[in-house]
Amino acid sequence: MKKVNPFEEKDYIPVDGTFKNWQELNSKPYDKRKASPYTKTRVILMNGTEFESNWFLHQFSRNCNNNDLRREIANVRRHEQQQQKQIASLKPLDESNLETTISYEQLAVDLTAILARHVNDQNVRNTLNFALLEDFDHLYRYANLLKMEEGEDAYDITKEYTEIMPGRPTIAHHRHPFDAINNFMNKETADLYTKLAAHIITGAEQQTMNYYMNIGNLHPTELGRKLYSEIAMVEEQHVTEYGSLLDANCSWLENWVMHEYTESYLYYSCYSDETDPYIKEIYHTLYLEECGHLRKAAEMLQKFEGKTWNCLFPQGAEFPELIKFEGNVEYVRDVIKNTVTMTRDRENYIEVGKLSEKSDFKKYNKQVNKNETKEAGHVVIEDYIKRYDEDYRYEVNEHPCEELRSRKEDNIHFAR
Repeated sequence: MKKVNPFEEKDYIPVDGTFKNWQELNSKPYDKRKASPYTKTRVILMNGTEFESNWFLHQFSRNCNNNDLRREIANVRRHEQQQQKQIASLKPLDESNLETTISYEQLAVDLTAILARHVNDQNVRNTLNFALLEDFDHLYRYANLLKMEEGEDAYDITKEYTEIMPGRPTIAHHRHPFDAINNFMNKETADLYTKLAAHIITGAEQQTMNYYMNIGNLHPTELGRKLYSEIAMVEEQHVTEYGSLLDANCSWLENWVMHEYTESYLYYSCYSDETDPYIKEIYHTLYLEECGHLRKAAEMLQKFEGKTWNCLFPQGAEFPELIKFEGNVEYVRDVIKNTVTMTRDRENYIEVGKLSEKSDFKKYNKQVNKNETKEAGHVVIEDYIKRYDEDYRYEVNEHPCEELRSRKEDNIHFAR
């Protein structure tokens, strides 16, 4: 792989004086029938990455008492907002919110699996594998809702890259907030890919959480509204779990540099991986713009804290292995087989059967699922089975977990 250090990118686009006009912000949408599933997921990923950058910079500014620095933050943030608008406009008008939701969950499944497969830090890998099975189950439940309400096959969106079948059942995802906190990494010892993985997945899951929070109450059916509400709460857990991995000892300026580096890495990864020539070129331009943002953040780190960007990259700032979207069917099956009955007990992962009835998980799960037969994720599947005699799935082989193989009954007791 070509060695790429974004701090040394010669063709970078400087921040000052490079605002886009309105026409440049409106990209040509992809064709939902012809676009690759991963073209769609990359658009969602980068939309979420820009959202994370924008809100990080808003919070930074609100916690900063130097107006000169706040002006620099505002300037970069305005550019990030323009980038977000350009990326968001790639979504076509004829793609329904529920169809987009399928792509959101495919992104969650395959991005999480890719990061888990390549990350070295065991704590981060455990966190990724744990949430992976929950997003995998969300895909299954939304796919059944899509077929039941819009008559569309989720397989036509995800293709053969991602199976559609139960993971850890959604009813088992609801845990006490105390169990959502992880041990955070150390910037001095964590390798660069580990740092990137934590930043990337936090931004991606946050985008999913926000999307469901904002569109859920707009869904035209009561059952769909309830499903979005339930899964949005799970995504909030995931954002907490992933966000708590980030080094809490980094300064705001150090965090800013790492945010811009992450964006540069992701845009370069998307540029390298994209199959649509038009979108590929957009990613390349935005990569060069992010290199300009990165230089500005590094300049501010030097000016206000007297630190060079090198101190954040003791092993070098060349990009590690790039994100390449691909199917992860066998990997996900293996994680299901070995960890589907796991839950959280504070910072630890534990077999749910080993928890006492007085555990935070058991008490919280029973409280929110007071009438478990009315839990939205379960009702979606039961309603689908009543209508079509069996649930909607796409499996390459029988389910790796015997308790989840039935297509005529949704198991609401498993993993609880």
